[in-house]
Amino acid sequence: MDMFEDDIPDTPGGGNAPALTVSEISGAVKRVIEGEFGRVRVRGEIGRVSRPASGHLYFDLKDDRAVIAAISWKGQAARLTQKPEEGMEVIATGKLTTFPGQSKYQLIVEELEPAGMGALMAMLEKRRKALAAEGLFDADRKRPLPFLPRIIGVVTSPSGAVIRDILHRLRDRFPTHVLIWPVAVQGAASAAEVAAAIRGFNALPADGPIPRPDLLIVARGGGSLEDLWGFNEEVVVRAAADSAIPLISAVGHETDTTLIDFAADRRAPTPTAAAEIAVPVRRELGLQLQQARLRMTQAMGQRHDRLAQRLVDLGRALGRPQALTEGARQRLDFRAAALEPALKNSVHRRRDRLEGLRLTPAMLMRLTDRAKTSLGNLTRHLTMTATAPNARRRDRLTTLSDRLDNGRARVLADTRRKAAEGRDRLAPLASRLDTAFTRDIARREEAVQRLDRMRLSLGYTQTLARGFAVVRDDAGRVLTSAETTAKARKLMIEFADGTVPARPETDPQGSLF
Repeated sequence: MDMFEDDIPDTPGGGNAPALTVSEISGAVKRVIEGEFGRVRVRGEIGRVSRPASGHLYFDLKDDRAVIAAISWKGQAARLTQKPEEGMEVIATGKLTTFPGQSKYQLIVEELEPAGMGALMAMLEKRRKALAAEGLFDADRKRPLPFLPRIIGVVTSPSGAVIRDILHRLRDRFPTHVLIWPVAVQGAASAAEVAAAIRGFNALPADGPIPRPDLLIVARGGGSLEDLWGFNEEVVVRAAADSAIPLISAVGHETDTTLIDFAADRRAPTPTAAAEIAVPVRRELGLQLQQARLRMTQAMGQRHDRLAQRLVDLGRALGRPQALTEGARQRLDFRAAALEPALKNSVHRRRDRLEGLRLTPAMLMRLTDRAKTSLGNLTRHLTMTATAPNARRRDRLTTLSDRLDNGRARVLADTRRKAAEGRDRLAPLASRLDTAFTRDIARREEAVQRLDRMRLSLGYTQTLARGFAVVRDDAGRVLTSAETTAKARKLMIEFADGTVPARPETDPQGSLF
């Protein structure tokens, strides 16, 4: 009872201990505990976490032999860098107090941190497995990156070296428009700000005053596991997995791995590598365009040559027109040669018959006319019989020749049209590449001239022109003190317009003058 002497009221009687009320003894215990344990650090395993609607946080701290009730009020819970999870080993910092309503003591937690790297890694692995089981890391959720994004959104700190490295690499490879969403990349507010930035970029309308990015980069430099913990939070991982815009994760160095790397569409080992993944090299694209134009020209020429050769081959397959009529002409010659003797024999026979019949002149005239008519009809019949097949063959040959000419003309016209279209498409690209290359050369020349002017302004030759001189010894070393100058055997004094040899002289006391 000695520790409660100040809290026990004086009572007369002397022999018996005074009777205390429940509130009095509870208040005394509360003051003693809070006085003895004003600020403590307790290490233990978290169990039974409760988050009621009031915003307060209730949980247990336990080891293999005891349990302490812990509470973090609403304002304190919002400032905790590490949210309590059941089974996690932590170090809780706060003050010990009592709760008279249930006759128990409890720890008011103000700070909460994992108890070493092992606890963090165990919690990280548990969270990774839970999110992977939901399918947030599945390969079929990954979206392909755009080949040449017009606008790139970068979620990072605006004051660090990371954003400068990304902008410098993009400028060197393929300058493009960049939107920066500034966030805290470390601390309690990091996870919420990064998740809000990812969702904010996705919420931008495609035709709004602020253009919607075609690609997102979430970047941060290297650091410890605690420094990068914000990118392991569930809210960041879910925002990355839900992003409709392809996302590159560039958090930490190559050996650092965070949960956002699994949810992102592509992981880059460093922020600089993320810029290299985002855009191609403009100069290489120009070379590829030139090679494509050359291959297209060669392919069109080869196609034209093949079509021309095909036409020649088809022409050979048709044969010569003269060959089609040679047989008919020969048959006509044979029949014409046999026609004249046959006609003469027929006339002689008919004359002999007329002489035998002793025809009158009128009858002879009629027979002669009939013979001439018959001979004419026979001649016309033979001529038509011999020339009709030749006329049909000539018509067919003429039709085939016309079709061949029309086909050749159509192929040549189509080839010329496609070549003209290809030249029209390549001409603007070639002009843009030439303009960009000229601007780049001019910019580099200006930078070289600026560096040369800086070299001249900072060089010592300008100082010599203002009346100063540089003193060197015979080995060419610059002398900066009287002591070292007196020891030199020979001096070389450099002025703005030349160098003069000299020799140091000293007075009898050894001083240089």
